[in-house]
Amino acid sequence: MASINITLPDGSVRELPAGANVFDLAASIGAGLAKAALAGKINGELVDLTAPVSDGAHVEIITEKSPEALEIIRHSASHLMAQAVKELFPQAKVTIGPAIETGFYYDFDMDRPFTPEDLERIEAKMSEFAAADLKLERRVLASADAIRMFEGMGEPYKTELINDLGVETVSVYSQGGFADLCRGPHVPSTSRIKAFKLLSIAGAYWRGDEKNRMLQRIYGTAFVDKKELEAYLNRLEEAKRRDHRKLGRELDLFSFSDEVGAGFAIWHPKGAMLRTVLEDFERKEHLKRGYDIVVGPQILKTELWQRSGHYENYRENMYFTEVDEQSFGIKPMNCLAHMMIYKSQLRSYRDLPLRYFELGTVHRHERAGVLHGLLRVRCFTQDDAHILCTPEQLDAEIKGVLAFVSDVMAIFGFEYEMELSTRPEKSIGDDASWDLATNALLSALKDSGRPYEINEGDGAFYGPKIDIKLRDCLDRRWQCATIQCDFTLPERFDLNYIGPDGEKKRPVMVHRVILGSIERFIGVLIEHFAGSFPLWLSPVQATVLTVTDNQIAFAQEVQAHLRAAGVRVQSDFRNEKLSFKIREAQLQKVPYMLVIGDKEVEQGTVTPRYRDGKNLHPMTPADFVDFIALECRNFK
Repeated sequence: MASINITLPDGSVRELPAGANVFDLAASIGAGLAKAALAGKINGELVDLTAPVSDGAHVEIITEKSPEALEIIRHSASHLMAQAVKELFPQAKVTIGPAIETGFYYDFDMDRPFTPEDLERIEAKMSEFAAADLKLERRVLASADAIRMFEGMGEPYKTELINDLGVETVSVYSQGGFADLCRGPHVPSTSRIKAFKLLSIAGAYWRGDEKNRMLQRIYGTAFVDKKELEAYLNRLEEAKRRDHRKLGRELDLFSFSDEVGAGFAIWHPKGAMLRTVLEDFERKEHLKRGYDIVVGPQILKTELWQRSGHYENYRENMYFTEVDEQSFGIKPMNCLAHMMIYKSQLRSYRDLPLRYFELGTVHRHERAGVLHGLLRVRCFTQDDAHILCTPEQLDAEIKGVLAFVSDVMAIFGFEYEMELSTRPEKSIGDDASWDLATNALLSALKDSGRPYEINEGDGAFYGPKIDIKLRDCLDRRWQCATIQCDFTLPERFDLNYIGPDGEKKRPVMVHRVILGSIERFIGVLIEHFAGSFPLWLSPVQATVLTVTDNQIAFAQEVQAHLRAAGVRVQSDFRNEKLSFKIREAQLQKVPYMLVIGDKEVEQGTVTPRYRDGKNLHPMTPADFVDFIALECRNFK
């Protein structure tokens, strides 16, 4: 009998009969591996266990312990959900159902909205199908045959997908009486989908196009085992408790109003103070690093946006207006005004690098469906800066920004990950400029010694970028800082400097933010700290509480002293029980409560109480000022 040789991940070679598949390979290694096998990887490509292996192939067996397992399980769970929906609601039309970072979803065209009770029924039916140990079988069909099959099933969305693929053959997966168009791979049977939960229902346009029909999207999640699922569901509950929209209302930080318009935050006194503290911190940190503070206008002539490429590549995200019969674009970014500052006078290589920093408010036309509290708004402020430097200075400037990010994220206690996003399909500039910019970012990343990933085709339209994704206390990722390298806009705006040889040279521009959107970052901070901000950042650092009305006069003196010393202090002199006042201050997550009774008045002291209930020893107001000043310095 003919045989083939297969190379395993450890470099060893195993002989198999010709025509063997991935499962046969697993079984030849051991019964335990065959039982644990979920899928395979042939020459780096994920495949089903039934995929044939060829002579000389490099093959890896995927088990529940493999990094790829979770995505395969979740993708299979989306099919399991679709099967359950079709069983319970035969009139539903199936569309697409991928695995995503947090689980999976499937979009359905239904004649009535799904309800929470429907989700319970669907989940129960999924459990029934999982227990039935239905085999998932892959077939390759001619596209014409697959179209006829799905037309017969009354699934127009599947036939549309096949027509748009424009390929001769497609793969179809079947389990029980359910069939779906899919590339795969999938688990070998439904019993391997052990731990799942349906989470929510949302609307979604077919193919993400507002002109298309609105579908119903069911979100779910799945894990390798029930222990991991329970841990995830507990994190979800904690995330609900920390939701910045809920805490924003409870702590009276900000609000949104339909009368004002969706996506426009209104900052209340405490929220505005939080912003002010954060923005003051930003200004000081930038000044320490040699940045110049600048301010640009909110609207600029549309001609400038056309020259920059924004009009062609970003117009759908912009707002426009007309003044004196002249078209203007409301800025979605701050770079144009910064280039105008650079062009306002002749520059020498001795002047570079120039670092322009602006807390610039921008407006972007976000679709209503993606707006989400402070995390996705239509008006926000960026800690935006543009560095103009010589090509020789570029490496040091990029590394300087990376160090800046590292310093700031350490202050807030965030770990972070980095990825390099390369040239998108919709872009400006020549290949040579993009190669120079990409290699500059790549070199700085390599020298940083930190791990990074490549995100193909997701750069800005004018240049590649390093995206920094911070991790919060619930291990969620948030896109905040970014570093973009741009050889193109300096060319379009004819920016230059006089080099050492007396000739005109072209500078390079680095676009960068550290926190990113101030609104978004505050939303992340609220959830990260669950509203209990560190003392230096708290909009209210202390509340003065009186036991009775007899202490009000002294308490007012204490409050005035603290304010004069720069402490952000409020008071509660109401004729209420002290325990009630303390509870109110704790709910507002004020770091310190300064209790004043007759004894404190007599001794000229205050008794601080921390928000977790810990009481400190009595101290004078001046000592308390020194005490919190030290705590603020130690935190930063």
